[in-house]
Amino acid sequence: MEHRIEATWIGRRRFNALVGGHTIVMDAPERVGGEDQGTIPKPLVLTALAGCTGMDVAALLDRSGHALDSLAITVDGELSQGHPMRYTAVRILFDMSGTAESQAAAVAAVERSQRELCGVSAMLQAIMPVRWEVRFNGALVLEGLAGRGTEGRPRDGSDH
Repeated sequence: MEHRIEATWIGRRRFNALVGGHTIVMDAPERVGGEDQGTIPKPLVLTALAGCTGMDVAALLDRSGHALDSLAITVDGELSQGHPMRYTAVRILFDMSGTAESQAAAVAAVERSQRELCGVSAMLQAIMPVRWEVRFNGALVLEGLAGRGTEGRPRDGSDH
């Protein structure tokens, strides 16, 4: 099995990428010769990570019969200082809300996604630290360093 995309140059710095029948427009900012008619390419890696792990978590919770009121995923990529500019570390924040009964299942779903299921995270873990945090109903309940042998640790309010 393989994935294939096709990117077609539209002019100046703009490309249309056909991904599974869906179009993504990529362009450079005006300051570097583009027209800012689409996203720059590098953040699409972070987008793929958010989508991959988010779909894992949603599927795992659905299968377990637990529901969330909300799930938002924020991914920050730390950029290198020199060229070629690349991500040197990634941080994922899972911001969830729901009933107290769904909290343990939600945390377990995030851990399973990051440690076993999310292929995008696994690829990134091979080349850089991927840190993650779970906030549930506004409280930080878990943080971890995926792929580096550091287990997620529950937050109990202490700063040890």
